[in-house]
Amino acid sequence: MPGSRNIVVLYTGGTIGMQQSAEGLMPASGFAGRLREQQDQQPQLTLPDWQFRELLPPIDSANMNQTNWLAMVEAIRAGVELDGCDGVLVLHGTDTLAYSAAALSFLLLGLEVPVVLTGSMLPAGVPGSDAWDNLFGAMQALHAGVPSGVHLYFSGTLMPGVRASKLGTATLDAFSVLPRLRQGQRAPSVPATLDFRQPRRTVNLAVLPLYPGIQAAQLRAVLASGVQGLVLECYGSGTGPADDAELLGTLRDAHGRGVVLVAISQCPQGHVDFGIYAAGSQLAASGLISGGGMTREAALGKLFALLGAGLSQTEAEHWFALDLCGERAD
Repeated sequence: MPGSRNIVVLYTGGTIGMQQSAEGLMPASGFAGRLREQQDQQPQLTLPDWQFRELLPPIDSANMNQTNWLAMVEAIRAGVELDGCDGVLVLHGTDTLAYSAAALSFLLLGLEVPVVLTGSMLPAGVPGSDAWDNLFGAMQALHAGVPSGVHLYFSGTLMPGVRASKLGTATLDAFSVLPRLRQGQRAPSVPATLDFRQPRRTVNLAVLPLYPGIQAAQLRAVLASGVQGLVLECYGSGTGPADDAELLGTLRDAHGRGVVLVAISQCPQGHVDFGIYAAGSQLAASGLISGGGMTREAALGKLFALLGAGLSQTEAEHWFALDLCGERAD
């Protein structure tokens, strides 16, 4: 596994580069100069050469959306295909860092260089900040050798981008990979329709947790917004209010209209297995596909990659059920 020698650093904004304003901390440009200055102060570090790209304007990652994901893909492709870089480091805010890592895992299928995302809980330059440790730690990992695919680096740990989640806000080790059971069949290969070179479009998606007292009318309101895919966060192993005929009928009607319905467990260490309880079997019969032990971030990112590529409902369901990059299988 050769190490990266010339990487592109893609700065999107986020806490790592924020500076104080009258309204509070805000994203700021000019991070390349700050990075170079800090590197010059630590000559003992063994780092790859780097080129800098910046998405403008830099954003607070709370404002992250699908259009930003597609812009990242284009910038990453330019860094690899035009600039000849053999690794990518994405600097990103922490609020949606796990969402972007998961989405990019599917949007960059087939890319043969490693992509690492990192950020920080405190801005670079403030006392006790984790910014430079995370940034230079990620660069050192790339220089030492990281497998191709998308990864998240935080607090000294390199994690699969498709499985990481943000678990805290008050500690510097805010990200982890939860032990969610992963069982599934690996796809024999990545289809050409899902290759990173294929264009994508934005998709109307929704995530809805089940909770005691949820009404069919509330589900219909979400579906009436024109969603093409819905991630339903179910109880435990994939159960829900199976005695609510109206709610189940709403799901069946949506599936009949072509909406892709996927189920994940809302338990931090849970996974969906529809066959355990009758309540789960009835959800499956309403058109839901099991997401197994996938996280919310992975399920949402995968739906976007599939439907954004223009796949039909049947095609999207087929590929959602297979493991593409470690989201469903070991």
